[in-house]
Amino acid sequence: MTAAVPAVVGVIGGGRMGAGIAHAFLIAGARVTIIERDDRAAVVAADSVRAAVATSVSRGTTDLTSESITSRLGVVTDPEHVADAGLVVEAVPEDIALKTTMLSRVEAVIEPSAWLATNTSSLSIDLIAQALIRPERLIGLHFFNPVPSSTLVEIVHGARTDPDLVEHARTWVAAIGKTAITVSDSPGFASSRLGVAIALEAIRMLEARVASADDIDAAMVLGYKFPVGPLRLTDMVGLDVRLGICEYLAGALGERFSPPDLLRSMVADGKLGRKTGEGFFTWPS
Repeated sequence: MTAAVPAVVGVIGGGRMGAGIAHAFLIAGARVTIIERDDRAAVVAADSVRAAVATSVSRGTTDLTSESITSRLGVVTDPEHVADAGLVVEAVPEDIALKTTMLSRVEAVIEPSAWLATNTSSLSIDLIAQALIRPERLIGLHFFNPVPSSTLVEIVHGARTDPDLVEHARTWVAAIGKTAITVSDSPGFASSRLGVAIALEAIRMLEARVASADDIDAAMVLGYKFPVGPLRLTDMVGLDVRLGICEYLAGALGERFSPPDLLRSMVADGKLGRKTGEGFFTWPS
């Protein structure tokens, strides 16, 4: 097993991001336990991770078998089952009340030497840490979607984050085969702040009929070598997720992050992107 990753890792939430994070630590050799809200969600999470592991094995990204990897996976509904984890990564939706509630529940059962991380793309690490008894053991680990194929993790340290934790985080990110950037806690951090600014302008251009969604995205993919255009990426992230981030950044940083009417109306109409089959583009079921 890779010595650089904790022997036991907990993941709070087994959705797309949580399952991807669990997959990354499993491939690196850790034993991983996912905490889900109920038995039905637990089954879905387990199936998602097993599918991701099978894909990694088929692509030759690991020499281990699917069975040997997934034998180290557990999915539970009670936080007590992560009491032995050296690291617990929270990966629930971008709702600060939900995040703080789950992190507080886990903090009550883990060892004093264990670390906590939140996979948030924009929420304040310091604000989340205020809910903890020991705020110094929380750090932001912002993974990118889809986790298995992404190469970046944004490490976000708050004002009270233990410096040793920052160094540990860099080691963990390297151990799971990704590259880390380190930023201080600020609205939107580095990646979300820049990414949302570009996406918002693309949406405003579409709203003003400057060009089609295809052509706006092609301008960035072909002209600036973006791997995917800002509108297609917004579909992949989820328009509702983008809207929530925009509203938060607008409150923190000003009107330049105010969501366009087109984004609000599409979310109201349930056009949330890939997960609903329709957003700025049409997605296969």
